[in-house]
Amino acid sequence: MSSIPEMVRILGSLLVILLLFALTAALVKVDMSPGPFFSITMASVWFINSFCAVLQGSLFGQLGTMPSTYSTLFLSGQGLAGIFAALAMLMSMASGVDAQTSALGYFITPCVGTFMAILCYLSLPHLEFARYYLAKKPSQAPGQELETKAELLQSDEKNSIPNSPQKVALTLDLDAEKEPELEPEEPQKPGKPSVFIVFQKIWLTALCLVLVFTVTLSVFPAITAMVTSSTSPGKWSQFFNPICCFLLFNIMDWVGRSLTSYFLWPDEDSRLLPLLVCLRILFVPLFMLCHVPERSRLPILFPQDAYFITFMLLFAVSNGYLMSLTMCLAPRQVLPHEREVAGTLMTFFLALGLSCGAAFSFLFKALL
Repeated sequence: MSSIPEMVRILGSLLVILLLFALTAALVKVDMSPGPFFSITMASVWFINSFCAVLQGSLFGQLGTMPSTYSTLFLSGQGLAGIFAALAMLMSMASGVDAQTSALGYFITPCVGTFMAILCYLSLPHLEFARYYLAKKPSQAPGQELETKAELLQSDEKNSIPNSPQKVALTLDLDAEKEPELEPEEPQKPGKPSVFIVFQKIWLTALCLVLVFTVTLSVFPAITAMVTSSTSPGKWSQFFNPICCFLLFNIMDWVGRSLTSYFLWPDEDSRLLPLLVCLRILFVPLFMLCHVPERSRLPILFPQDAYFITFMLLFAVSNGYLMSLTMCLAPRQVLPHEREVAGTLMTFFLALGLSCGAAFSFLFKALL
């Protein structure tokens, strides 16, 4: 995959995703039996997720060469997408429109979003800051990088732009140069970085990322979507799960992701990170003991709605924060020319965590 140019991977993935969503939206208006429609839709979903994996891996690899602030913003954008999806579900329920119109709206919306993403990506080469990082050679020496950034800052001052976004970002990055690349005992090596060597440096952070998503996907949404309100039937009972499960999770997950824009704690050398990640395992029994009527083995120990809402708040914030933290710390543990490989590896382990969590969800659901 690395032999394919980065722009081809990113732009090609976006175009294929746009085409598949447009095809799926068109099929909504085609009169066909449920069987073929379901098969075509599932095939489309498979291809969309495959190209999303390529897209995400390429973007994380590209972000690995930039300051960690931009990785945080990228992850926050993913959190906002989840909020938008939850709001779309609520609006569909509240509007009372028929299923066909609702499905058409669902599929047209990502078409518009993907088209806007393509336009934004095509505009990147026109930004001075993006041009600097996209054109930077991995083997460039740290001293040369500092000189280049200083020249860009001086250029802003000559043009009477003392507070330009480029200057602010580059000033932050000049401070960030106190990272592993300046360590004399591990000089930069020209040529292609070794995946195995990069993995040896980030394996603990990668394992933390896997565990974060394993815990999250093992109960959300398989278990949490089964939780119902303990109050009497009514409007609140109807909207309880869409609001307190999906919308609340996505909002607090976005908040957690955004927190890494202000601080990164614990740092990459601390052993507190694995401890915090392991503590999230406690959410599995807590959610399983909430008000889930469809059960045959475990008792209900937390029947009130307030318990579930409290658990969901902590669960979502910790998921967003720890996921964003691990993704930001990994590039800081390697040399500059290894950061793209580190970002790609973290994307792989993110997908591994999603797969492990989905597998465990069947087990936990059977234990209820």
